[in-house]
Amino acid sequence: MKALQLRRRPALGEPAGWGDGLHPILQRIYAARGVLGPAQAEHRLHRLLSPQQLGGMRQAVVLLAEAIRDGASILVAGDYDCDGATGVAVAVRGLRLLGARSVDYVVPNRFVHGYGLTPELVSTLPAHAQLIVTVDNGIASMAGVAAARARGMRVIVTDHHLPGEQLPAADAIVNPNLQDDTFPSKALAGVGVMFYVLLALRAYLREQGCFGPVPEPDLSVLLDLVALGTVADLVPLDFNNRVLVEAGMKRLRSRRGCAGITALVEASQRSVSTLCTSDLAYAVGPRLNAAGRLEDMRLGVECLLTDDPKLARHYAEQLSAINQERRELQAAMVAEAEQMVASAASVDAAIVGVTLFEPSWHAGVIGLVASKLKERLHRPVIAFAPAGEENPGQLRGSARSIAGFHIRDALAVIDARHPGLIERFGGHAMAAGLSLRTDDYPRFAAAFDGVAREWLNEEQLQAVLYTDGEMPAGMFTLDMARQLRLAGPWGQAFPEPVFDNRFECFSWRVMGERHLRLHLRDPRDDAVHEAVMFNAYDGRPPPAMLRAAYELTINDWQGRESPRLLLRHIEPV
Repeated sequence: MKALQLRRRPALGEPAGWGDGLHPILQRIYAARGVLGPAQAEHRLHRLLSPQQLGGMRQAVVLLAEAIRDGASILVAGDYDCDGATGVAVAVRGLRLLGARSVDYVVPNRFVHGYGLTPELVSTLPAHAQLIVTVDNGIASMAGVAAARARGMRVIVTDHHLPGEQLPAADAIVNPNLQDDTFPSKALAGVGVMFYVLLALRAYLREQGCFGPVPEPDLSVLLDLVALGTVADLVPLDFNNRVLVEAGMKRLRSRRGCAGITALVEASQRSVSTLCTSDLAYAVGPRLNAAGRLEDMRLGVECLLTDDPKLARHYAEQLSAINQERRELQAAMVAEAEQMVASAASVDAAIVGVTLFEPSWHAGVIGLVASKLKERLHRPVIAFAPAGEENPGQLRGSARSIAGFHIRDALAVIDARHPGLIERFGGHAMAAGLSLRTDDYPRFAAAFDGVAREWLNEEQLQAVLYTDGEMPAGMFTLDMARQLRLAGPWGQAFPEPVFDNRFECFSWRVMGERHLRLHLRDPRDDAVHEAVMFNAYDGRPPPAMLRAAYELTINDWQGRESPRLLLRHIEPV
């Protein structure tokens, strides 16, 4: 792999209409992300796309309205990740707000039931369940939907994953990524799709005169959950998603968020009042995801459903403990994976599609291993682990990809070329899951590397870090750091600002075993700036003169705030 290259983002047009209301640095940052004027940065709820534009919506809301009218038993079937957990909480809370009297939920155990609405999960559902509503899953659940309908249950699928050639025979399907769906935003997370269903249901109930003189329910109380699930699932933050996330962040910062998210923020030692999307992505989301990876996601859902702050704190403490266990397990597995890659590279340095398997690995953590190795190698990576005692002789794989390599499409090609090799698969462009027989792993590894070599060229395999250019001298201030923090919401496909400048390494020391704390002198005005770089110390001192790519962040130490550079990359100059 070639060394990381720094490239500066070009402006995607000429900024206009900002006047004096926005700092020129922020205008430059926005222009590099296609935001050229105030209208494109006005994240107000009235600018959300209409729910009526989503295909299948009318059928779904009519079924839900009938179930509410008749007092039917509604069962929400979720997923065991953060998007799924928040989506379940949004569905349960929202349906109750809209008048449903009998709403419960179920989340599959990944080690027992597998992913989605499987026949194994359906067999455990209570006989009184009359309407199943999937959240963040279901589009690939042909057998599960058939099993539910065979038991006399109606099924509404709400999902955002890419569909296969066949769709489940559900009573209604709402998914912006269906081939013939004209909804302008394809980036909604599962929780976002569910929120849109509730918006449409409220509008339908309004048309039917169901609210009468009573004020209709305020669904904006669910937006903190929508924000968390959207950010944690790493879906692109297009304009529509930014509107949803910004509204949710405002609720959280004003301490109007649900007790569970507030408790998780505090358990991660973040400040609710200064919360930013990176806190959701790297502190809150992983705590919820850990439950689904190692234990039972019901713990995470219950944390999001409770309105009791004391109980929420109890759940948050449990989730934090599980997350710590996950971190330790992940560190050991990543270390093993890196040794495997080093050994494989000594035999074949030209491997492009990387596959990894270790019989002792935990199936709940392989996605994180694939993600870490993808970042370090800049190659598509699939990590495998045994599927568990319930599925002897089977492997579960979790895939992570790089720009230019659509991982789900790659799996579809392998499936077409080698029928029966992959037992099940599904996912997105950048992430996917699959299962196959243990004996077929070598054949799959060769097929995956073959497709990766066909599809990826040398330029695509070059790791690149895009920056927003130099920060002008004198702009390394607390005020600028605050403006940058609040100018988002930042996230996938709308990345946090990263700058690059030349510095002299004025002083440095090691924190812990692998982290660096530095003081960098700017040769333009001799100002010295505090900086940190995590997991960067390899026994060698940093260069005396260096170019650094960094984020300008806020260091909050014992209630005192100061600007600090968070280094993403350094190289000698």
